[in-house]
Amino acid sequence: MYTSDELLQKVNAFIDELPYDRQPFSLYEPIRYVLSIGGKRIRPVLMMLAYNLYREDPERILMQAVALETYHNYTLLHDDLMDNADVRRGHQTVHRRWDANKAILSGDSMLVLAYDRMQQCDSRHLPQVLRLFTETALEIGEGQEYDMSFETRNDVTEEEYIEMIRLKTSVLLACAVKMGALLADASDDDVMNLYKFGEQLGLAFQLQDDLLDVYGDPRVFGKAIGGDITSNKKTYMLINAVNRATPAQREELMRWITAREFDRDEKVHAVTALYDQIGIRALCEEKINFYFNECRKYLAKVGVSDERKQMLLDYTDEMMKRKK
Repeated sequence: MYTSDELLQKVNAFIDELPYDRQPFSLYEPIRYVLSIGGKRIRPVLMMLAYNLYREDPERILMQAVALETYHNYTLLHDDLMDNADVRRGHQTVHRRWDANKAILSGDSMLVLAYDRMQQCDSRHLPQVLRLFTETALEIGEGQEYDMSFETRNDVTEEEYIEMIRLKTSVLLACAVKMGALLADASDDDVMNLYKFGEQLGLAFQLQDDLLDVYGDPRVFGKAIGGDITSNKKTYMLINAVNRATPAQREELMRWITAREFDRDEKVHAVTALYDQIGIRALCEEKINFYFNECRKYLAKVGVSDERKQMLLDYTDEMMKRKK
């Protein structure tokens, strides 16, 4: 069994060795840049940990694991452009370092590269792998569309928000562990339970990301704090703040949400202060714990020994204990 750190080293070394032989160089330079600026590589590591539950040679699926990482970073590249974000993982975003046209075109090429890397799977597993990958990619696009449409709505429900983050974030983590299990020839029941494990973990992970966007340390978080507040993202926190606020608090929240012109720091400070008054941080932490506990229940149903599950359990603990 490999540790998550050992698998992370394998993923990073593999990414560093990937060739970019096609021309023009200027098209592929942003792709190499995006993949080189780090990140936790959560999705490829999860895929290989799931595979390693059953088989001892996770190196065999490195190309498919890196295909998921390529796809994930493609979505971030375009998300940053849509959100007009300046920083990702402590580095300039592609549209800031180059321009918007470069971000669009290189991002599109990155998506194609993700498929090219995924299809280098063995022929026996290829149909299942491509069906899962394609369905996941479509769901993520649907989630992103919901996310953007929510920005202009003030009536988004908690249920709508949870479904949006399930599509936008959770399904890719679920895809990662399911794909690892499929490639390792796990039983149908194990494949299903690992998918649900990844889905529930993804919900907890995204809610934690929302929490960190308000209460995190930008040096640890890798991007500016308060982006969700300034862009009026209808997060679990904002939705519940509006629903639980007093009339005076709700009036102030709506004033900030509907303001066309504002000082960024002032808005972030004011909305965070309202969250503090309403008790939103504790509420969000409770929801995170709920989904995290659910994911552990699904993993408990997987038909391998607790000893073999330990690396995956340790990794999920590590994921959910990021500094706040």
